[in-house]
Amino acid sequence: MSQLQPLPSLNRQFVSHFGEMGSRWGINRTVGQIYALLFLSPRALNAEEIAETLEFSRSNVSMGLKELQSWRLVNLRHQPGDRREYFEAPQDVWDIFRRLAEERRRREIEPTQSMLRSALLEEAQSDDERHAQKRMQEMYELIEKLMTWFDDVQRLQPETAMQLMGMGAAVTRVLEIKDKLTGRAKPKDPKVGKDPQD
Repeated sequence: MSQLQPLPSLNRQFVSHFGEMGSRWGINRTVGQIYALLFLSPRALNAEEIAETLEFSRSNVSMGLKELQSWRLVNLRHQPGDRREYFEAPQDVWDIFRRLAEERRRREIEPTQSMLRSALLEEAQSDDERHAQKRMQEMYELIEKLMTWFDDVQRLQPETAMQLMGMGAAVTRVLEIKDKLTGRAKPKDPKVGKDPQD
């Protein structure tokens, strides 16, 4: 195999940062660095190239790639005349965000929704349980609304979704005006002080 060029300083910073952030996102440092390398790479890389560039063992790279495949964050490619497998990150950053959000939903949100549904079907045996069910119902309804919104956003074209996100501040201002007009605005926190515009 030909000797790979060392990572440029800027790329190395990005890869290192993703490794550090990995643990906060529920993945290990190795997986974070492999993903960052593939995200920045202008071409698909095989496991040997990844191991050599990051100075990881082949077994660590293999486990990291399997983890990334389970999250659907890398695509597998084959090249004519080469039996090795090559990996690349999806090119569209919106697609990456969508895949990550879908997997987090499947792994974290849906089990919580299922647990809440089961708990709400139970017959409360005491005032404490009735209070607990009321709180769980509030949580369940919020999650349901968020997931409905998420499904709606998922159906949008990437360009439209980006426009929607860009409208965030304007939409917030409109909703704040609506709350003031309908008397539903939250009272100001006296510790914070008055709004400079008041």
